[in-house]
Amino acid sequence: MSCKSCLSRNISIFNGEIAIHFPGLVGLNEPIVWVFPKLRVCLDCGFAEFQIPEEQMRQLGDPDSVAS
Repeated sequence: MSCKSCLSRNISIFNGEIAIHFPGLVGLNEPIVWVFPKLRVCLDCGFAEFQIPEEQMRQLGDPDSVAS
């Protein structure tokens, strides 16, 4: 596969740990949604992408479902 930004084939896969915060001041009162995806990173331009698993997608859609 090639980079979606620069079309380079110099891509590597890394393990990721991402804390997703809800936006705005209201988001300060919401729990963080943790995601541990595989990251595809272009080593030429720095473009990165990952996919959020279904369970965390539900949590992002309904902040009340996130366990604190």
